[in-house]
Amino acid sequence: MATLILVRHGRSTANTAGVLAGWTPGVGLDERGGLQAAALPGRLAPVALAAVVTSPLQRCLETLQPLLDARPGLPLHTDERIGECHYGDWSGRKLAELADEPLMQVVQQHPSAAAFPGGESMRAMQARAVDAVRDWNSRLAQEHGEDVVYLMCSHGDVIKSLVADALGMHLDLFQRIHVEPCSVTAIRYTRTRPFLLRLGDTGDFGSLAPAKHTAEAQDGAAVVGGGAGAR
Repeated sequence: MATLILVRHGRSTANTAGVLAGWTPGVGLDERGGLQAAALPGRLAPVALAAVVTSPLQRCLETLQPLLDARPGLPLHTDERIGECHYGDWSGRKLAELADEPLMQVVQQHPSAAAFPGGESMRAMQARAVDAVRDWNSRLAQEHGEDVVYLMCSHGDVIKSLVADALGMHLDLFQRIHVEPCSVTAIRYTRTRPFLLRLGDTGDFGSLAPAKHTAEAQDGAAVVGGGAGAR
């Protein structure tokens, strides 16, 4: 039906500051994130894209700009349904502080039951993102044919939830999935089932080295919102 190329935004200033950005305005790419974005057109050069769909947040728009500059005329659509999770009162807070919140254990172990104070539930985040993908699959397949390939630029937790859906995994298992900044994940949707073709591909294997001082290294905890990637 359609092949979806999911790109997580490049490394942001919030990633390097250890802050849960959410929908906080003014969060752009840091220097490394800019370099990651600049490399994206070359990495995707062999792939013919029918369209690009993006989260409206600044860090996603900045990630896509080099690709759009390299492909004039490539249609760009914005969809709030693939925007970051609404973390509510947690937005803008340090991840190190949030680790002591009782809700964090629910986020880690039972995310389908987690709802952020003043924000949304993780279940609602997944549902809106899955609905967006299904809608764009149908729309773009009608416009460009069954073999259409398109790109979405989104956020760590959103992409992880879409991968979980594609694999038929319960949302409570999605913290086992990790996607680096500016990584490429690809899912091919067919009439009967999706196929995961790539997961978190950066072409850089430095991040596979054991980490000593990251949240992932502490009791197997996942980083809410996604990690900052290899240093």
